[in-house]
Order: sequence, then C-alpha cells, then structure tokens
Amino acid sequence: MTVQEIWKKFREEKNLQEDIAYEAWQFEGAPDELAKLVLDGVKTATCSLYYWYKVEGEPLPAVGEYSVILNSKDEPVCIIQTRNVNIVPFNLATEEHAYKEGEGDRSYEYWKKVHVDFFSNELAEVNMKFTEDMEIVCEEFKVVYRA
Repeated sequence: MTVQEIWKKFREEKNLQEDIAYEAWQFEGAPDELAKLVLDGVKTATCSLYYWYKVEGEPLPAVGEYSVILNSKDEPVCIIQTRNVNIVPFNLATEEHAYKEGEGDRSYEYWKKVHVDFFSNELAEVNMKFTEDMEIVCEEFKVVYRA
C-alpha cells in the first residue's frame, strides 16, 4: 500500500474532506522499531529540536494534524493524529513525556541519555553543540488508522 492509498482509504472510511492536509514521515534512528512501538500503543509521544523548525522555516506541528508513519522502506504502517504540542527547554521535559515516548525502560534517565546523544549527533553535522537548555518540540499523538 502506498502513502496515497492509505490516506485515501482512511479519509473515505472516516468521511473526511479531500483537502485535509497530512504529512508522511518516518522516525529517525530506528524507524521500524519506533513504528512498531507506535502500533503497539507503547509510543504515544515524540520530540524534536525546535532549532530545526526555525532554521528550515518549517511550520510547527499542530493539534489535530495527521501524519502517515512510514517504516524504513517508506511504506505506511499507520496514521496518527497530533493531540498535544509543547515547546520546552530540554532540561524541563517531564518524566511523563519520557514515559510516553515508550523507548527503552521508559525512564527519564534512559530518555535523557538517548536524546542527548541523538541531538548532539544531529547538531554536530552543522558544527553546533547541544545544550540542555535548547528548546524541544514535544508532541503527543494517537493512532487513528492502521495499514
């Protein structure tokens, strides 16, 4: 099934208008593992550096938006809908958010280590250093359709 096919099927089954926008993307790092966590209902949140939205002029995620989640082969696995968006300094992310990200043992310590490493590597590509007061975009979502 292609992205367009899953979106069309979802839209028709939910009786949504044709002009509703959506994005298709995969989680970075481990797209298959993270997509499976989403499908299993373990992963209901994610985060990204606010810096990239500013630099790339991308709009921030918004409550109500839809996304088609892809696996590592760019095949759709599900559709999610954004439920909540917060911008906070990295060091003020909550234990609840870390738990909702669903990775590792779901602890804040695990989440922090993995994300410090991930964001540090991302920023190293543009000769920047990660600091714990950098803002992150914390999103919560719900699976609304499965491929």
